[in-house]
Amino acid sequence: MTLTEKILGRHAGKRQVSPGDNIWIDVDVLMTHDVCGPGTIEIFKREFGKDAKVWDRERVVIIPDHYIFTQDTYARRNIDILREFVIEQGIKHFYDVGSPYYKGVCHVALAEEGHTRPGEVLFGTDSHTCTAGAFGEFATGIGNTDAAFIMGAGRLWVKVPPTIRFIFEGEMPAYLMAKDLILHIIGDIGVDGATYKAMEFTGDGISGLSIEERMTLCNMAIEAGGKNGIIAPDDKTLRFIKQRTKKGMDVVYGDDDAGYESSRIYNLKNIEPVVARPHSPDNKAIVREVQGTKIDRCYIGSCTGGKLEDFKAAARILRGRSVKVDTYVVPATTEVERRIKEEMIDGESVYSVLKNAGAKISDGASCAACLGGPTDTFGRLEGSEVCISTTNRNFPGRMGSRQSQVYLASPLTVAASAVRGVITDPRELM
Repeated sequence: MTLTEKILGRHAGKRQVSPGDNIWIDVDVLMTHDVCGPGTIEIFKREFGKDAKVWDRERVVIIPDHYIFTQDTYARRNIDILREFVIEQGIKHFYDVGSPYYKGVCHVALAEEGHTRPGEVLFGTDSHTCTAGAFGEFATGIGNTDAAFIMGAGRLWVKVPPTIRFIFEGEMPAYLMAKDLILHIIGDIGVDGATYKAMEFTGDGISGLSIEERMTLCNMAIEAGGKNGIIAPDDKTLRFIKQRTKKGMDVVYGDDDAGYESSRIYNLKNIEPVVARPHSPDNKAIVREVQGTKIDRCYIGSCTGGKLEDFKAAARILRGRSVKVDTYVVPATTEVERRIKEEMIDGESVYSVLKNAGAKISDGASCAACLGGPTDTFGRLEGSEVCISTTNRNFPGRMGSRQSQVYLASPLTVAASAVRGVITDPRELM
């Protein structure tokens, strides 16, 4: 069996499962946030009873992150609903905004707080929950109804997906990042090329990636229609997790003779920096093909591009330079926010490099403009701007204005473009 099949089989209590099988599986962690949490809670109480208790108060994780730094009445009410539910249920893991426990973007926060563990099953009411597949677990996004059922029952009816294997050979060049790799894949297979399929990433090129870069890769599996993205755990994975949790791990690996629906092989030396042009993640172009395209704004942030390594990459380009267009920087979590002030590049903190280059840095960690947000959201697109961004989607209106155009790219490419004021290949400034 593949890694995905083996995890699902174990959680179904079955020795063997195959693609297409419909099975009941036990759930290890359920995550929800301020956008979908209130709806999930409403369905849970309607179906299980107004006095019902969640199946396990230590396995439900609630992380406000999307519409939090806003005066919008409805957004603030959503947070109040979460707070009331947490008190009522005695939920242990609640990272409330404005509290000492606040974290930021749920997908990065889950990893930082030790909620992502090999061999487990994690569901979340957010499509980018597949980020956690970087830790060798089955992680995927679900709707409010499924989440409400898990809240009450602790399990879910799932169809086993077939697996596509993506093999990366060679050593990662300094001018490439995981964002380039996943945009390259999505450009090849399309936004529906992996619909309800597991996307397993492997090869020497993947082994060489950091944990944060692996998270970026798995994060955007959903943009190809994938059910989940997954990477087999290794020493890097185990070290990362053991630093963040004392919980035991049931590490799982796929079988050597596992059957894959298909395999694609990429040599890293043949991949160049890429962008996704408006208005779809699969509208791929090599950066040099669109080089010189005028931009009005740059954005570095989100679960895809707001991690420490993303900002360190941008700082390598921005050090000693100034941005020519508005450049917004939003750390994904409070830990990232802290660490960019501690991490040094040639004697200067990453934060200082970004600030001195003229970037506008958010006062708080959050999703911010990645999902548009209320009109007072930091970095929200308001007009017909052309923006190049490290986020994960570029549909019309995704970052606010329907009239805007959003190019998706790596932090290196976004930073290089910020310096020139036009889309720029990062190799020219490295």
